[in-house]
Amino acid sequence: MKVELENVKPMDIEKRSFEIITEELGDKKLLPGTELIVKRCIHTSADFDYAENLCFSEHAVEQAIAAIKNGACIVTDTQMAKSGINKRALSRYGGEVYCFMSDEDVAELARKNGTTRATASMDKAAALDKKLIFAIGNAPTALVRLYELIEEGKLSPELVIGVPVGFVNVVQSKELIMEADVPYIVARGRKGGSNIAACICNALLYMIDNRRD
Repeated sequence: MKVELENVKPMDIEKRSFEIITEELGDKKLLPGTELIVKRCIHTSADFDYAENLCFSEHAVEQAIAAIKNGACIVTDTQMAKSGINKRALSRYGGEVYCFMSDEDVAELARKNGTTRATASMDKAAALDKKLIFAIGNAPTALVRLYELIEEGKLSPELVIGVPVGFVNVVQSKELIMEADVPYIVARGRKGGSNIAACICNALLYMIDNRRD
């Protein structure tokens, strides 16, 4: 069998990838306004299930874009997600990316309360006097704590991106967020990951301004 490679210039690889994704989606109808987010998740993972399992609260995308333009910051539950977010693009609007998982005070709070660091990091984030978008790609305990803080009236996120991956309380934590009265983008089921959390953030940023510098 002869292997034939596509002749694609380096600068055109992403464009060609999105053309393939669009072709393979065929007649699949995506929720208007969410197409670029769904396609970027597929581009990141090569998993077309995201065309089915990504759930959006009403006006979530518009609300998230408005929040970013107004200087909202992003809180993640992993350094990997933080690394993957285009921080220069976010900084154009005054936003920063935070991950408190490695902070000593978070580790101490987790030990003191017998919780995970992810749980403790959400408590630290809730104390920030900023507009916040949460991008959770690893720890369902972070989503559960967010739900509790929202229900207690201690936190009102601009958006919750709920895409932890795994098996223990992953599905349940996502369902909780979809029951909370906050804008959300959730990957229903077990799939997700820090790369998916980051790529959703980047998709929102590139919907505002597609520059990559």
